[in-house]
Amino acid sequence: MSYSVGQVAGFAGVTVRTLHHYDEIGLLVPSGRSHAGHRRYSDTDLDRLQQILFYRQLGFPLDEVASLLDDPEADPRAHLRRQHELLTARIARLQEMAAAVETAMEAKRMGINLTPEEKFEVFGDADPEQYAQEAERRWGDTEAYRESRRRSASYTKDDWQRINDEFSAIHARMGDLLAEGHAADSQEAMDGAEEHRLFISRFHYECAHETHTCLGEMYVADERFTAFYEAIRPGLAVYMRDAILANAARHA
Repeated sequence: MSYSVGQVAGFAGVTVRTLHHYDEIGLLVPSGRSHAGHRRYSDTDLDRLQQILFYRQLGFPLDEVASLLDDPEADPRAHLRRQHELLTARIARLQEMAAAVETAMEAKRMGINLTPEEKFEVFGDADPEQYAQEAERRWGDTEAYRESRRRSASYTKDDWQRINDEFSAIHARMGDLLAEGHAADSQEAMDGAEEHRLFISRFHYECAHETHTCLGEMYVADERFTAFYEAIRPGLAVYMRDAILANAARHA
C-alpha cells in the first residue's frame, strides 16, 4: 500500500510543500515513485513522518530531528518512550501554566492584594498583574465584580490558598465524572455543576443560574479558560458548560 503526497499531507495535517521540503533535505524521502515520477509513501514512511511531527511539535529543529531518527543504534520503541516522557513533561508544565493564569485572573478580579513573595508562592511563575486591565475591562462595571472585591478584601494568603484548593477539588471531581463516562446531564454531573455554582456564590459573588450559564459559555469561548479546563481533563471545558446548562434547566 502506498500513498500520494496529497494523501499524506491530508493524513498528517501538513502542506504538500512541507513534504517536498522534507524530501529535498533528506529528512523524509518517499520509498517509491509512480510511473509518472510522483512521490509515493509507504506505511514505514508514515511512521517516520509521525516521529518527525512529534519532535517538531516539541520544538526540535529539523537537523536535530534528522540526527535522532537516523541514529543507527536507536530503537523505534525508545523514540516513543522518549516522546512520551517529553510530552508528559510538557503537559504537566502547561497544566501548571493554565492553573496559574486562571488563578492570576481570579486574584485580580477579586482584588486580592499580596506581597510579591506571597504572589509567587501562591501563583507560581505567573504575575497576577498580567491580566489586570482585562479583568477590569470585562467585569469592572458589574455588581458581581464589586461584590467580589468587597468579600475578598479581608482574604489572607492562607484564605486564598484554601479557596483555590477547594475549587481545584471541584474541578478534579468533574474531570473524574467525565472520565468515568457520566453524561453532562446526568444527576452526578448536574450536582457537580451546582456545587461549582454554590462555591462561587459562597466565596466570590452571588452566582445565579443565569450567570452561571454565562460562565459556562465563557469556558468554551475564551481559549484561556478552555486551556485551563482541558489541562485538567481533555473535553472538560465543554463538559462543564453542558453540565452547567443542564443544571440551570433542572432548576428553571
